[in-house]
Amino acid sequence: MAAVIRRGWVAQGPEVAAFERELASRLGVADVAAVSSGSAALELALRALDVGAGHEVIIPSYVCDALHHAVRRVGATPVLADADPATLSLSAKDAEARRTPRTRALIVPHAFGLAADLAPFLALGVPVIEDCAQAIGARFDGRPVGAAGALAVCSFYATKLLTTGEGGAVAGPEALVARVRDLRDYDEREDLSPRLNAKLTDLAAALGRSQLARFDAFVARRRAIAARYRARLAGTPCALPPEVGPRHVFHRFVVELERAPEAVQAALAARGVAARRPVFRPAHRALRLTGFPEADRLWQRALSIPCYPTLTDGEVDAVAAALREALA
Repeated sequence: MAAVIRRGWVAQGPEVAAFERELASRLGVADVAAVSSGSAALELALRALDVGAGHEVIIPSYVCDALHHAVRRVGATPVLADADPATLSLSAKDAEARRTPRTRALIVPHAFGLAADLAPFLALGVPVIEDCAQAIGARFDGRPVGAAGALAVCSFYATKLLTTGEGGAVAGPEALVARVRDLRDYDEREDLSPRLNAKLTDLAAALGRSQLARFDAFVARRRAIAARYRARLAGTPCALPPEVGPRHVFHRFVVELERAPEAVQAALAARGVAARRPVFRPAHRALRLTGFPEADRLWQRALSIPCYPTLTDGEVDAVAAALREALA
């Protein structure tokens, strides 16, 4: 980052181009366009697929609001579907039930770091956008997440697996990524087709490249923390994330409780441990909709405890001990 400042070129430039090449190699895709945020990546991916007015996009209810906002911003209608109890992501069965002739795309998150099986979604016959915001580095059947859908999106927000402070990316085939590059910058164009100012800076890309150089160590440490939690929390009255090898990079370590999380959250806070629901609230609750039993169950039972590479073993043990006490 200091070298970027010394060069005097801090806006989008050679660092962004290098970051894009390195990300494409990491994700196993033909091309990547870096953008200003994960939210911008979602919107630009939808626009690159010509999703707009009159179309429907199936998204999970149990997810952050960015997906709903992106679909609305392109003029399409978000269609909420229930969660899958095994992956905590989108239910393929419920997505199929909610598909209509107007369905133009599905957005499938690899929730909390666990790679979802895309085969049942691809079988629905509409473009699938992989949301890899929480799962870069995860693999399913030997293939990196981000390489199977029509497009993939990434987020590099401060809390993500690797960060540029704010930032994101759209990954996929060259022709579609070229459309994203055209849409992310409005300046000096012959026509006045609507575009965005959604570029990433060279400063941010330089930080991202330094993170990529250490990324394998980050993921290895997250997996080691998860294994330590599983050992320390064995026999406690909560369900732990599965041990699934390369499928999981543990962006979050989500436990499912036998009671509402608020009391446990407060008990942990009293012991100096910050925990929270992994999803603020399902979208269907904001819209006062019903018919999403699994999303409701997860919202009423799931809690995310600290899991990030700089945690020491002693801190992991302290969190586990606090959770055991809170559940006793």
